[in-house]
Amino acid sequence: MKQILAERDLRLTKSLGQNFLHDSNQLRRIVAAAQLTRSDRVLEVGPGLGPLTEILVAQAGEILAIEKDRRLFEFLAQRFASALKLALQHDDALKLLQREPRDWSEWKLVANLPYSVASPILVELAQAIGCPERMVVTVQREVAQRIVAGPGDEDYGLLTLLIQLRYEPHGWFQVPAGCFFPRPDVDSVCVTLLRRSKPLLNPEQAATFTKTVKRAFSQRRKMMLKLLRKDWPEEILERALETSRISPRERAEELSLERFVVLTENLQCSLTG
Repeated sequence: MKQILAERDLRLTKSLGQNFLHDSNQLRRIVAAAQLTRSDRVLEVGPGLGPLTEILVAQAGEILAIEKDRRLFEFLAQRFASALKLALQHDDALKLLQREPRDWSEWKLVANLPYSVASPILVELAQAIGCPERMVVTVQREVAQRIVAGPGDEDYGLLTLLIQLRYEPHGWFQVPAGCFFPRPDVDSVCVTLLRRSKPLLNPEQAATFTKTVKRAFSQRRKMMLKLLRKDWPEEILERALETSRISPRERAEELSLERFVVLTENLQCSLTG
């Protein structure tokens, strides 16, 4: 990897989170967690120099790899010129997902996500009408802890709920810093997320859920009633809290996903009469 970078005079950009995973054992573990078949369609974000891409090409049916850095995109285009099942795209993955919504329901996300955009990319995909059936991603440990947290945990919050509404965490493993080049200053974890077999809320309810949890965690130490008053008439809000058996004094960090779902259903009912 160092030789390739030196030969092509490629200087890595810290702002793009360019820490490339090169350890073959860790790459195989990531792909194993994805449980790929020859018919799978895989989205990879930030392929870098392509070590993970190479394994995906060998094991999946179709791969879309999105690379923001034009220098790396051009290198990948040369390296995988004969890989017919691979589509390379030079773009900002987050902006692409926001700009061009699409149905990802028959895809899997398998990626070593750039640290700087990992959370918003995961949220964007989780909130898509057709979200990927499985997401296997390497992220900063702190992000993984927030994704898998439960109520009362220090890491429990908005990211937890926006991901877990559509996904169930299904295990994780640490990826040592020495497996990357350059070596990052943070710990990394590969986490597996499986799409729920049955949605907890329909799309309209999901929009209300997102609005509600964003407001509820805008000041996490405040009582929810005071915060949610900004979006809901007090009479409707108090009735929904009572029907949901939620005390007006409770704070968002104390409420489980399931209780937020019930609250959402009751708030939505008030809108539809």
